[in-house]
Order: sequence, then structure tokens, then C-alpha cells
Amino acid sequence: MTGIKNEFLKLRTVRSPLLLLTAAQLVVLAGVSGLFVSGADLRDPATPLRAVGHAGLVSIFSLVLGIVGVAGEYRHKTITDTYLGTPRRERVITAKLLVYAAAGAVLGLVSALVAFGATALWLSGKGSSLDLSDPALWRTLAGCVIWNACFGAIGVGLGALIRNLVGAVAAALAWIALVEGIVGQLVGGFDRWLPFNSGLALEDVPTPGIELLPQWGGGLVLAAYALLFALVAVSTTVRRDVS
Repeated sequence: MTGIKNEFLKLRTVRSPLLLLTAAQLVVLAGVSGLFVSGADLRDPATPLRAVGHAGLVSIFSLVLGIVGVAGEYRHKTITDTYLGTPRRERVITAKLLVYAAAGAVLGLVSALVAFGATALWLSGKGSSLDLSDPALWRTLAGCVIWNACFGAIGVGLGALIRNLVGAVAAALAWIALVEGIVGQLVGGFDRWLPFNSGLALEDVPTPGIELLPQWGGGLVLAAYALLFALVAVSTTVRRDVS
């Protein structure tokens, strides 16, 4: 419990979470606005889903936040004080996993609200409106929040494995931007089981030309990735520091 309180305290007293949260909202607003400015078909029921789905696409900010939560401490040499306060290394990583998953969920929730509001305003300006009775809308919003939470936990795991902050962030971005696409080209259909595409499936937005898992399948796969990274991070941290 003390470790969790300490991690929440760190989140409240450093600037990076606020900067990432702000940047994510700017991306959401730009994405939603760009969709409607480009002449999206308002008669297509998937258009509002694609608009609010930008709240899931900014999960990369939750991923970076989780990485900073661990690798950032190694960069600024504060990890020593953290371990002195809680000598059990596995408890430190477990606390970070829980706190940054929650922080990712909060980032996802705020992004979902911003995307929802921006979409409603754009539709209203074009003489249309959001169909609040559409269950697909709420499934997409919920999927965006869960996607961000899972990526927050994955970020902690990645930061524990690659303790160099720049290296960890670069590896994460390279994976999303390059590796998953290359795997999809080399092994057709396998890319839908990879983390980012699992997130796309979780938000349940129709994506032409991309074969995705069903929403429940994407959620299970992404949760499995989060659990895997958590287990490996705890194991690696304990083994490194004991040795």
C-alpha cells in the first residue's frame, strides 16, 4: 500500500504525466477535426466511431507514461531512493504496474470524453448528432479506456526491461510504426495478434483493409500482453538486482 501511495505521489509532483495528458488531448482534437474536415460521410454509422476512436489511438501516450515511470527513475537516479524506501523490488514494480495502469485508464477516460465532446460538436455543426442509444458507441469508448490502461502496464514492463529511457521509448515507437506492419506483410493475418492491432480490435471500430480480432478477443490478447510484461518485468528486476 505504501508503494502505491508513493507512486501516486510521484505522478502528482512531476510534469511528465500532465504534459503527456495535454499532448494526447491535442492529438485527439486534431484527429477528430481532421476526420470531419476531410469530408467524412455523415451517413456512415462508422464515422462517429472512427472519430471517438481517436481516444484509443493515443494509447501510445499511456505507453510512454508507463515507460517513464520506470526508465525515467533510472535516468534521473531516483530509483535508488525508491528501492531504499521499499527494499522488496517486486513490490516496487507491482506498485508501478497498478498505478500506471490506473493512470493509463484516466488518460484514456479523459481522451474519451474529449473525443466524445469534439465529435458531438462537429456533428452538431454539420446538422447531425451522436446516437447515444447506439451500443457500439459505448463499446468503442470503453475499449479506448481499457486499451490505454493495458498500454500503461505494458509501458512499465518495457521500462523495467529496457532501463534506458530513450532506448525504451524508441523501441516502443519502432515496434508500433514498423515491426507490426512488417510482421503483417511477412506473415499474413498474424499481425492481428500483436499489441497495437489488438488494441484496434478492442475499440471495435470498422477498419477497412485490416483483419482484426473480435472486440472480446482483442481485449483478452491485450490483457495477456500486459500480464506477460508484468511477470517478465518483476522477474527481470528481481534477478538483476539480486545478482
